Amino acid sequence: MAGHPHPNPLPKRQGVSRRRPSRAQVTELWCYLFMLPSLVLATLFTFWPIVASWYYSLLDWSGFTQDKTFVGLGNYVELFHDPFFWGAFGRSFLFMVVTVPVRLGLALAVAIVLNDQRLRLAPVFRTLLFIPVVTTTAIMGILMTFLLSPVNGPFNQILLALHLISSPISFLGAPETALWSVMGVSVWKYFGISLVYWLAALQAIPTEMYEAARVDGATRWQVHRYITAPLLVPFATVIVLITAVNTMRIFDLVETLTGGGPYFATEVMEVYIYRTAFSVLGGGMPRLGYASAAGVLFGICVMIIALGQGWVARQFGAGRHGISSGMGH
Repeated sequence: MAGHPHPNPLPKRQGVSRRRPSRAQVTELWCYLFMLPSLVLATLFTFWPIVASWYYSLLDWSGFTQDKTFVGLGNYVELFHDPFFWGAFGRSFLFMVVTVPVRLGLALAVAIVLNDQRLRLAPVFRTLLFIPVVTTTAIMGILMTFLLSPVNGPFNQILLALHLISSPISFLGAPETALWSVMGVSVWKYFGISLVYWLAALQAIPTEMYEAARVDGATRWQVHRYITAPLLVPFATVIVLITAVNTMRIFDLVETLTGGGPYFATEVMEVYIYRTAFSVLGGGMPRLGYASAAGVLFGICVMIIALGQGWVARQFGAGRHGISSGMGH
């Protein structure tokens, strides 16, 4: 045995050795798998409709027949000469310009009060103010229609009892008051979500800064002016952007309250698009292509507003960073 040479060991297997995926790679794979259903749903109900609306906007099509006529930019040209389009367009932006400052201003004032840790019932008030947000819009619309009714409506009864009016007001039935009434209902319904935004921003401010200011003898007004307000500005830009974009999405509230009436007084862009795409009022056919063109134009305008607000936020952030750097030097 000693004289025989030792047999050569088996040659190493050539090729790339298999490595077991790391825990991070497995976790990443599972994340993608869990995201897949949401991605599929978003593609079917968000991304594809957006792309399809651009294509449909170039067609003269009712959406219910096989007859499709390519008209190019004809729908857009017709929109620029449509007074109902511009009326709905103006009402949508008026709605945003009025409700956003009112809603955010009131919510900020209430948030500052409820953020006080000495207020023991603050969680109760937060819950009560948030209930309208989670309540179905259709139910809220029906409820407010009853409350604002000129026939035995509680609001009119209270105003009459206080001798503030001499006769009942048709809040939702008169063109002069309908849009403003819908604005008030919108502020009330979505007040709670703005309150939550402000509370989250206020709680991000270190309490030590408030305590130091009180030790230095600062009044409540000085604390809010020199500490709260400057530190809330970065949060405010984001909150204003989110609120402004969401304010454009009020189709369900307007539809349940007034349906766009009376005499198109509350017809905002979403209601106009819906009416043009699916309504057969006046004996005409629905115009899905024309409505798609209106939706595309309105979407572009909303995107421009969002980009403009984002640019302002970046400019403010850059300016603030420069000021801070200068103070540091």
